[in-house]
Amino acid sequence: MPDYLYLSDIESSLIRVMLVLGIAIILPLWFDEKNHWHRSTMFAVAGVLALRYLWWRATETIAPAGLTWDCLASWSLLGLEALSIISSLSSFVIMSRIRHRGDEATEQINWWDAASPPRVAILIATYNEELEILERTIIGAKALNHPNKAVLVLDDGRRDWLRDYCGTQGVRYVTRDDNVGSKAGNMNNALRVLAQDAVPPDYIAVLDADFVPHRGFLSRSLALFHDPKIGLVQTPQHFFNADPIQHNLGLSRSYPDEQRFFFDHLQPARDAWGIAFCCGTSSVMRWQAVQDVGGFPTESITEDFMMTLVLRDGGWDTAYLDEPLTEGLAPEGLKEYVTQRSRWCLGMMQIARSRVGPFARNNLRLRDRWSVIDAVLYWLSTFPFRLAALTYPLLYWYFNITVVNAEVADVIGYFGVYYMWVLLAMNVVARGMVIPILNDVSQILGAIPIARSAIVGLIQPHGHPFKVTAKGGDRSRIIIQWDLLRPYLILLLLTIGGLLIGIFFDGFSFNDAGQGKSVVLFWTLYNVLVLSMTLIAFVELPREEKHIADAPEKTSLIVGGTPLPVLIKSLTQDTLRYEGLCHPLGSVGTINLQGVGDVRVTVIAKTNHGARLRLQTTPAQKEALLLRFYVDGGSPGVARASIVALVKDLARRLSFNP
Repeated sequence: MPDYLYLSDIESSLIRVMLVLGIAIILPLWFDEKNHWHRSTMFAVAGVLALRYLWWRATETIAPAGLTWDCLASWSLLGLEALSIISSLSSFVIMSRIRHRGDEATEQINWWDAASPPRVAILIATYNEELEILERTIIGAKALNHPNKAVLVLDDGRRDWLRDYCGTQGVRYVTRDDNVGSKAGNMNNALRVLAQDAVPPDYIAVLDADFVPHRGFLSRSLALFHDPKIGLVQTPQHFFNADPIQHNLGLSRSYPDEQRFFFDHLQPARDAWGIAFCCGTSSVMRWQAVQDVGGFPTESITEDFMMTLVLRDGGWDTAYLDEPLTEGLAPEGLKEYVTQRSRWCLGMMQIARSRVGPFARNNLRLRDRWSVIDAVLYWLSTFPFRLAALTYPLLYWYFNITVVNAEVADVIGYFGVYYMWVLLAMNVVARGMVIPILNDVSQILGAIPIARSAIVGLIQPHGHPFKVTAKGGDRSRIIIQWDLLRPYLILLLLTIGGLLIGIFFDGFSFNDAGQGKSVVLFWTLYNVLVLSMTLIAFVELPREEKHIADAPEKTSLIVGGTPLPVLIKSLTQDTLRYEGLCHPLGSVGTINLQGVGDVRVTVIAKTNHGARLRLQTTPAQKEALLLRFYVDGGSPGVARASIVALVKDLARRLSFNP
């Protein structure tokens, strides 16, 4: 092809990409995220571009059929990519609608007879959590503004100290002789205990041991039960600490946690289709509905999603209330993060093969079956495809195996336009939450064990132990997760080696690949960038207690009877840092904290603009602090990405100054 024609094709393809970028500037001014027609139009275009791209890939970029390595590699990658695109098409349909129930909850608040508010049993299942974690959950549950409630701590660890603590707090302690059925079995045991009460509850609320309810959690959730068909109301999970990706990349102030897209956007969209599902903690269930279906299912290690389907099979509906009504502890370490995601994946595969699977004989609606298939496709396609995208370019550099035979102009015109439009659609809907590279890193981190869980779970769904996500522990030092990091370090070295081969050794650079070599070159450079960022995320930075939603607070410090105005800059359960005049080390006084009162303090360190104090709280003041930190606030964390702040934070992290 003449060079001028080649350049003309690239320019034409770039014009299409620029057109999408132009629409990206205008679209937010027109788009209404609550308008189903707006959403449907945008995702319909995404679907058309996805099918257009897939058709091009299948008809113009694949090696000829035959017993060759080129054919095997080319067609296997296409198969993984096609599965991933099918999963995306399903997501596009789901995201084309949305439902927000906040107004409904406000209109139906206290719909019951004021003289006899419904009785609610709050179940807090625990196995090995420390008191520091459990006490804030128990105290928060007691502070709920619903008058007719009972708090039950379900201890599968059978710990005497926890029984005694529950006695001092006036909450009910429940245990059993064995741990059969893991968490689901623990809650089923609580159901049997409650069924023997003189007056069983009308509703049960489920809280993980590390999740603290806001005061309105019950009153807002119960409002949706005005509809007698509703068997379960799920609320979102928010986190008062940064997840491992945010923390290790230094992005806790500029990038949302990994689950924000799901809880803030995907679940409300699923609710519009009537397929929002239970996520365990932060949910409320109708007692009668749970009794009708025989309690919590134990066939899957993700009993929460399966509970949704079991209820639906029994004729009960699920609702989703997208309001920040609880906040909890995100996995602090990468091992815990990966363990949790792998368990979710394995549990979904077990559900797919269960009595409420999409192809089983049951009473599920077509949309419920689609819901399960959509979730299975996500786990089965996303992570294997991520791994393939990292490894397949190496086949070209080291073995001269052509995986994608395409011209640069076509890649830009088909893939570039599709990719840019999907990126535009997701960020218009999710308000800047989907960031390239960072989104890749979040999926790559656990891709190997998650992909293994997906495949093993489909083939052999049963016989896998329940793995509890560890909480707490020493987070005061840098830890490099070598076991998780090692495969990606090897991949990075091999990728860089392939680049060096292509650049410096003409005999191995396979110039006969034509423009296809340019495509692989760009692909490889992108992989180097993503893998490098992934390796940084495997370096776990020290953590300290921090409250994301805290704001500076003016108050007075009294030492020696003299009040001193100060500005509180950080506050934890044990220490306080302020800006203002610093008294000598060891000075003792009191400081007034909003909602807590006058707290006795000791000056323990001098800072650049003030001092650090040690708090000496009474038990009542400690509880008041916990309520202030976790119960009385709004939504903790970052709701959307701030690009300017994100770039600054990344630059700070890459300069090794987190």
